[in-house]
Amino acid sequence: MFDSQWFSKIERPSRYVGEEIHAVKKDLRTIDVSFALAFPDVYEVGMSHVGLRILYHILNRQNWVAAERVFCPWIDLETELRNHGLALRSLESRRSLAEFDIVGFSIQHELSLTNVLTMLNLGGIPFLAREREGVSPLIVAGGPACFNPEPFALIFDAILVGDGEDAVLELCEVMRDAKRTNVSKEELLVRMSQMRGMYIPKFFNVSYGARGTISAIEPGLTGYRKIQKAIVPDINLYPLPDSQIVPYAELVHDRLTLEISRGCTRGCRFCQAGMIYRPVREREPGIVLESAAKGLAKTGFEELSLLSLSSGDYGCLGPLLKALMDRQAEGKTAISLPSLRIDSLDKAWFEQIKRVRKTGFTLAPEAGNDRIRRIINKKLTDDEIFSTADKIFFAGWEMIKLYFMIGLPGEEDEDVLDIVRLVKEVSRRGGRRGKVNASIAAFVPKAHTPFMWMPQIPLMESRRKIALVRGALKEESRVRLKWNQPEMSWLEGIFSRGDRRLTEVLFRAWKKGARFDAWSEQFALTSWMEAFSEEGVEPDFYLHRARDPEEILPWDHIRSGITKTFLLAEHRKALEGIETPDCRGRCLSCGVCDHESVGPVLYSLWEPTGVKKNVSASRSIEKYRVVFCKTGLLRHLSHLELVRLFIRALRRARIPIVFSAGYHPMPKISFAAALPVGTESLHETMDIQVYGPASVSIILDRLAHQLPAGIRVLSTTGLAPGSKAPRLKESRYEISLKGSPISTDHMRAFLGSEAFFVSKKGKREEKRIDVRPLVKSMEALESGRVRLVLNHTQGPEVKPAEIVKRVFDLDEKDILKVVKTDEVVE
Repeated sequence: MFDSQWFSKIERPSRYVGEEIHAVKKDLRTIDVSFALAFPDVYEVGMSHVGLRILYHILNRQNWVAAERVFCPWIDLETELRNHGLALRSLESRRSLAEFDIVGFSIQHELSLTNVLTMLNLGGIPFLAREREGVSPLIVAGGPACFNPEPFALIFDAILVGDGEDAVLELCEVMRDAKRTNVSKEELLVRMSQMRGMYIPKFFNVSYGARGTISAIEPGLTGYRKIQKAIVPDINLYPLPDSQIVPYAELVHDRLTLEISRGCTRGCRFCQAGMIYRPVREREPGIVLESAAKGLAKTGFEELSLLSLSSGDYGCLGPLLKALMDRQAEGKTAISLPSLRIDSLDKAWFEQIKRVRKTGFTLAPEAGNDRIRRIINKKLTDDEIFSTADKIFFAGWEMIKLYFMIGLPGEEDEDVLDIVRLVKEVSRRGGRRGKVNASIAAFVPKAHTPFMWMPQIPLMESRRKIALVRGALKEESRVRLKWNQPEMSWLEGIFSRGDRRLTEVLFRAWKKGARFDAWSEQFALTSWMEAFSEEGVEPDFYLHRARDPEEILPWDHIRSGITKTFLLAEHRKALEGIETPDCRGRCLSCGVCDHESVGPVLYSLWEPTGVKKNVSASRSIEKYRVVFCKTGLLRHLSHLELVRLFIRALRRARIPIVFSAGYHPMPKISFAAALPVGTESLHETMDIQVYGPASVSIILDRLAHQLPAGIRVLSTTGLAPGSKAPRLKESRYEISLKGSPISTDHMRAFLGSEAFFVSKKGKREEKRIDVRPLVKSMEALESGRVRLVLNHTQGPEVKPAEIVKRVFDLDEKDILKVVKTDEVVE
């Protein structure tokens, strides 16, 4: 696949090459259990997920387990795989899914389910668990969407509900024992049913009444009636992975991510994560501090993210931020807090965060006024929102992101227009330079929340309310409004509270082409509407009706720990607009904590020891020219990905790069040319500026040890102070063509021409470029190769393959390989 010319033409081929720093490859002949961590989205989304990184680390620490990664291919690669009869394979060993003992899918949301089907199909694995007879591959799932697994339950042999750190190792031990004793699949599943949090769908039968509601959920295995979620009482028992994989492709969250706490005490009634991840368990701040130092040193990431459902509630955030910045500011490492509550912000944090770079401030008022926020238990007032905005703008930030929902319980049109009022006021408080990015989405009631009995607003009503906000803000030049497609919220709502009758709808929609339903450009409403109609399933049954508190809900056998009694009490308080306090102050008896083995883990008093503020002495600046080659699979990296690779390698090598000044410091590194994706090069040039004194041999040695296979430093030379950035003057290529001999008539005609035009696609239009002045020489070589020398002082850049295709009248498939053999740099 990687040697095919079509591969470099697909979108972001770096998603699929693997070979990253810290990726783990094991000899599969020496391990007992192979585990494919399958994420049903593209690489840059899946690799942003901290849970995947944690499980990858936990599993691969065991010498008898090999954990590998596989992601859903984008539409273009799926097409090519099918056209060429190729299977979907893991990044590490290139094995197909069907060759693994366990394939574990991470189901983060309901709109990823069609991607699960794509991955199974490309792996040659039947969709339904009952169609798979052997012990392996065992198809399992986990993630927050598994707290109502019923719409997809029949696909999986087993579904893990809750925390995965303990459970994945126990699952591997059960699989290892099953392989050694050669048990049947039925016996394997019986053994797995003894694990806490492990749901075996085949051991439960669901029946329906005349009104379409569930009449009974009947267990088919003695003593196996309810699934209690798996829980890790103390996340400090599982160290954060220091050697996180360093990607080549730019991730959605492209940074070192450290989970500083799990769970939330706020009790927002709409928030499923806040309910299912209880209780709150903070990580010891000293562990976070050391993990950050080790992780940044081993990865070279430029940004550190402190992850939590509510980072501002972390008990020791103030001293932790200061200690982190004292250690990391000199290396220009920025810190971001992706989840902040307005009422928890401390202005002292602003000063710490902006010591390197002003990362974004994202706030979630959720609703436009205090009344609706009382209903949803978002204990926040307009005055607090405006006061926080004042602090952020005063500290030097020029943009604030705000998140809202429409369709919340009790909402009227005036409440929707209050969103507009609030956004305008926040923007006004930023003055002439202040900007607001506002996002709105339709509210989707979720299982295991106080709103799980409530109806979701109709699709047309979602469209109308979003249009109301759009129309009211269209003249606001300092406000940028984004919105989730209401059609996507419509589908999410159906599956979030759906049952097993939706499984066939899912299959039919997939067969009609549904893919990547969480991506607005791919979402196909027509496919879904047809699938519902053809399967005789009414979507409104799952969306627009209120559930009776006595109704059997599809997830009633799945226990999150929170009692129905507590959720019903919160439901009633919402209807009355009564708030519930934060449970950090006192236990509210929700049912999760027994205060013996399970309870809150909090840190309120902590002062760092042995942390010295790094103060840079005045140092000289030295400049070096590095010549390197780019070969093998890494020829598929784009120029920006190559730049990022070198920046992180330099940071890992502890080579002190010089950064630009200003609010967004950038490393002073420059390249002579941008190499086309898919082109190998035996000679590339870049200049770097570092703080000295440093010897050439030290830089060469340190950098060489931090580069992946396919990137090799050939030489390093010192440059005079003030020397200019590298400028490409001439480059030489060898291009291998399909078939031989080469038509020298075409080549002679080209070389004898005064002008020769090639079409080049631009962002807006196609341009015709005369490439004759660009070509210094062209000659035919043996074995169907062409040598091409380009003069880069003569006009715009054109890919050498495009020139050869036009000269010899060839198709894309006729270009087998392009290698840059040398270059002349001024």
